[in-house]
Amino acid sequence: MGKTGLTSEQSAFQEHARRWLGENKPPAPPMRLPLMAIEVMHEAQRDYLQAWQRRCYEAELVGTDVPREYGGWGREGCQRIANQEMSRAGTPFMINIVGLTMAVPTILVHGTESQKKLLIPGALTGEEIWCQGFSEPGAGSDMANQQTSAVRQGDDWLVNGHKVWTSLGHFAKWMILITRTSKEHKYDGLTYFVCPIEGHPGVSVRPLIKITGETGFNEVLFEDVVIPDSMRLDDVGKGWTVAMTTLTYERGAAEGAGGGGGGADPVQRLVALARQSWRDGVRASDDPVTRDALVQQAIVYEGLRMNMRRAKVPALNDHPMRLPLQSKLTSSEASQNAARLGVEVAGLHSTLYKKDPKAPEAGHWPLAYLNSYGGTIAAGTNEIQRNILGERVLGLPKSK
Repeated sequence: MGKTGLTSEQSAFQEHARRWLGENKPPAPPMRLPLMAIEVMHEAQRDYLQAWQRRCYEAELVGTDVPREYGGWGREGCQRIANQEMSRAGTPFMINIVGLTMAVPTILVHGTESQKKLLIPGALTGEEIWCQGFSEPGAGSDMANQQTSAVRQGDDWLVNGHKVWTSLGHFAKWMILITRTSKEHKYDGLTYFVCPIEGHPGVSVRPLIKITGETGFNEVLFEDVVIPDSMRLDDVGKGWTVAMTTLTYERGAAEGAGGGGGGADPVQRLVALARQSWRDGVRASDDPVTRDALVQQAIVYEGLRMNMRRAKVPALNDHPMRLPLQSKLTSSEASQNAARLGVEVAGLHSTLYKKDPKAPEAGHWPLAYLNSYGGTIAAGTNEIQRNILGERVLGLPKSK
């Protein structure tokens, strides 16, 4: 272990990742990309991002720590390095975010050998897009209130119900799906499946339009959908346990199989915006209040980076799950505050949206601010996250 805290293999891999990304960063796409993978709407966006994920996979930057027998590269502790280097280089994000950060790690923990060999390789290359079937009209953060039913019929299950806020559902081949298999038990009555989506009989995908005008997520309806029992993950009635594994990865408390990239550093982007924004003949970057706000935002992001480093050193952590569990909470609120600051810095120009040719940065900041609320809701609202931290880390009693 060197001074960087990396093994010799990890240091060599870091060099490889930096060199490859420096030589292979893709040119700007011919179309506008959304801010996040979950908002990919059009086939042109999908095709561009799928091609980029495929290249990253072939460079061993995706599926880095996944065993080779399941299509990965069999390294140890290198996926986080790959993600960090892609983010540092400002490369495009991975389109198959649900597959890489949720489905693959969950299947590795709970799947059978045949499931791992069937499902993981296509998720790593990006050839097979995944979506998540957790939320329902009456079961958002209250995930145990699932009503989509699965009834056993021999070697198959008959599924009926309604899922909502299903990101990438319109492009997905597979869905990770929670169903209710028993009404007698709230938690033990849930069972977890992998469900075919694309072209599967009885599955209907309908787009939902957000306040941003984008349609990256959907509602999915199931009408007498047949799922083979071979597509069940873990035992009947263990759906809650499997879902907790998924949420551990979704909330950033454990490393998935890829997901780096996503554009320029937000603080650098804010500073550039302030230098280009004028108020009464004075640049925003010369305003002391604005400068202080920019510094405060930079401190927050530096704190997030240092927490990521600290989380790797057990002796520096008073509770082994505190920093991992707070990751989603702190990062989503930091993103929201950065977007809000961008709107404030742009001033009146922030009223110009993404189709206005005079909008600063093609309307990035108002779009980012509207989108930021999704981050504080997804994977369980931030209020839910605070409850989890209070109960599991601080040892506070459960709230009623």
